[in-house]
Amino acid sequence: MLKKRLLTALWGIPLVIAAVWFSQPEYSFPAFTILAAVAGLLGAVEFYRMVGISKVVPLAVLGTLLTLLFIIYPHFHFGLNVSVISLLVTAAVILPLVLMIFLPKQEGLFRLWAWTLTGVLYLGWLISYLVALRIEAGRDWLFLALFATFGSDTAAYFVGKAIGRHKMAPSISPGKTWEGAVAGLVGAVIVCYLFTLNTPFRLPLSILEAVILGVVVSIFGQLGDLAESVLKRGSGVKDSGVIMPGHGGILDRLDSILFAGIAVYLFYMIVIL
Repeated sequence: MLKKRLLTALWGIPLVIAAVWFSQPEYSFPAFTILAAVAGLLGAVEFYRMVGISKVVPLAVLGTLLTLLFIIYPHFHFGLNVSVISLLVTAAVILPLVLMIFLPKQEGLFRLWAWTLTGVLYLGWLISYLVALRIEAGRDWLFLALFATFGSDTAAYFVGKAIGRHKMAPSISPGKTWEGAVAGLVGAVIVCYLFTLNTPFRLPLSILEAVILGVVVSIFGQLGDLAESVLKRGSGVKDSGVIMPGHGGILDRLDSILFAGIAVYLFYMIVIL
């Protein structure tokens, strides 16, 4: 398992770094947005298969397309009196309902509609925060969000494996321990502190702000991990997919990043701006 995780990291991390580094959304080369869109589409396929929506092909296709629109919406601004996100949320609520009118199967419609909407919001809307972070805050803030999350996950995994004794949520995720959770906090704080040092990646953060942000990122990331575990438990699956050996599916890798990205984006918008 560890060998597979390391091999996946060897190609996955450089790919993410390259996408963030060379992404130039202001010059119509949104490399990170493209990567985020691909991850979101693959994640939507996994999600709809996991919750059974993939059996209703029109709804799965509609949900996947709406997910894509949510992910790329930060790039678009129209001269309207209503925000783009309001239009997208309205479409996500209404269009699946309209489509279901024409479906031959009429049983379990509420469940179908709810899971379709959940997939769009969970993946599309949450990933859009990472895209918006790259566009509005810049490359280094996105690097902080990603690497603080990776640092938290990595520290939690290894410390939990080595000395973890006290289960955090055994009915949801048996492998999670409080020892690992604390190590995750420390890992994220260390990464955030590195962004206060005098390097080309330095951000306008005091040491206290870096500590607070690291704690928040780790907590949000671990909550995101547990939230996805709840979804998997409810669907009766261990991993969301097999596309990333040692990690499972795309959802298994995105879960903590989705929540942590929101934390960094809100921190930037509220504290830094």
